[in-house]
Amino acid sequence: MALGIFDMDDTLVDGDSANLWLHYLVERGLAPAEMLPREAELLQAYRDGRVDMHEYMRFALIPLRGLGLDTVQGWLAPFVEHIILPRIFPQALHQLEWHRARQDRLLVISATGEHLVNAIARRLGVADSIGIQLATHDGCYSGDTHGVLSYREGKVTRLHQWLHDEGESLHDSYGYSDSLNDVPLLEAVAHRHAINPDATLRRIAGERGWQVLCWQHAAQQA
Repeated sequence: MALGIFDMDDTLVDGDSANLWLHYLVERGLAPAEMLPREAELLQAYRDGRVDMHEYMRFALIPLRGLGLDTVQGWLAPFVEHIILPRIFPQALHQLEWHRARQDRLLVISATGEHLVNAIARRLGVADSIGIQLATHDGCYSGDTHGVLSYREGKVTRLHQWLHDEGESLHDSYGYSDSLNDVPLLEAVAHRHAINPDATLRRIAGERGWQVLCWQHAAQQA
């Protein structure tokens, strides 16, 4: 049994779940619209590989400060069902099923808050997931993070801790990601796949012989 390790945003999901989540909250009056321009700037910095992830997370978590975990879970269920599921790449679902047919173990790992990562992974039938850990106090979100952020090299650090805890290894493992931020993750696995890569990741994949996959919806192919 091998591991199938999937990044989430722009790999499984056509789009960035944190960005979609903020828009969802704003549309329902649960976050101020004034957050959207700054979040767009931070998202572009992330995609360019130059974001301060601590700053991004502190900003992104502003709407959750002081809210109970149960309250946020209640918001997440319809968000995942109505916003995220329609954006899952059909080819991503096929690849998940390919691994299940091989009896591989699946893991979703993302530089997104664990509240989103866990909810989306569970809805896709993936039991194991790693996201940025959110700090809580008395059952409420504090608006901060804790532990090693699962971003760039930190994602590999969190992965190795999970491997140790679960008694797993990266032997014959498969990795899937769209992001140049995940070059360290793809370097760590045995079989590397660049999903809809930007120019930088496409160049790296070409130089290193990594497989490039183009995942699209039917509407995008038209």
